[in-house]
Amino acid sequence: MVKDTIYLALSLATFWLFNSGHNTPLILSLGALSITFVLYIAHRMDVIDNESKSLLLTLKLPGYLIWLGKEIILSNILVVKHIWLGKNSISPTMATIKASQKTDVGKVIYANSITLTPGTVTVSLEDDQFLVHALVRESIIELKSGEMDRRVSDLEN
Repeated sequence: MVKDTIYLALSLATFWLFNSGHNTPLILSLGALSITFVLYIAHRMDVIDNESKSLLLTLKLPGYLIWLGKEIILSNILVVKHIWLGKNSISPTMATIKASQKTDVGKVIYANSITLTPGTVTVSLEDDQFLVHALVRESIIELKSGEMDRRVSDLEN
C-alpha cells in the first residue's frame, strides 16, 4: 500500500510539473498541497491498490501506443476503401472476442483499443468476453487472430 501511494505521488508530481511549466516556490508549494490533498482523498476512498497502477504498464505503453496508432491509420484506410467501394463491400458483423487479460485495467485497455480502431466498436464486456461490432468481416478476423489481445496482455506482464 505504501509503495502504491509513493508511485501515485510521484506520478502526480511528474504530471503537475509537466503541466505547470513553472518552478517558482509558490507553484511548487501549491503543487505539493494539491498532491497531498489528492492522496488524502484517494486513501479515504480506498482506491489505491495494485490494479490502479503499474510501472511496467507505464514503461511499455509508448511502444503499444505507436503500434495502436499504426493500426488506427490502417483501419482508417480500410474504412475509406469500403466507403468508396459502396455498400456492397460492407459486411457488418457482430462477434464475441475472448480476452486473455488478467486485470480489469488490461480488459478496459483492450476494449478501448478495439473501439479506437475505426470500423470496430466494443458493444459489451462481460468477464473475459467482448461483444464487438465491425463494419467489415475482415476486422473481426483480424481481432480473432489475437495480435491486439497479445499486445495488451504484454502490457500487463
